[in-house]
Amino acid sequence: MKVHQILSGKVIDTIWSVGLNSTVYEALEIMEIKNIGAVLVMEDGEMVGIFSERDYARKGILRGRASKDTLIREVMTSKVITVETEQALQECMEIMSEKHIRHLPVTKDGKLVGIISINDIVTAIIREQRAHIRSLENYISGSPYQE
Repeated sequence: MKVHQILSGKVIDTIWSVGLNSTVYEALEIMEIKNIGAVLVMEDGEMVGIFSERDYARKGILRGRASKDTLIREVMTSKVITVETEQALQECMEIMSEKHIRHLPVTKDGKLVGIISINDIVTAIIREQRAHIRSLENYISGSPYQE
């Protein structure tokens, strides 16, 4: 399974983001309203970072920073790891595990097209395994495959 298959199954009308001069509080509001764990940080239409719940906990709360007074630029992760739409989910899981991250922005031909989370990957794999199991069960019982 490839990254583009996950993106095609997601309802993506907006890639949620904030600017460099947004406050942590503003980012957290978006994350709460949209029920997401990270937002991209954009400047002049280009991705310059990512801000996640982990960034907030480690670089904000633990350092005594107030979310309404702290700018995203102070706590974001600026070295963003991205994946391409044609990458295999196995590669994405390895990257996430090795780098201890939960979100991967996705690019196609150098252009940002979405973001996937570890939850997206796990859900896709579970669906794929369930379909495979149903197919095997139907094959064994002699029934035509039904999804």
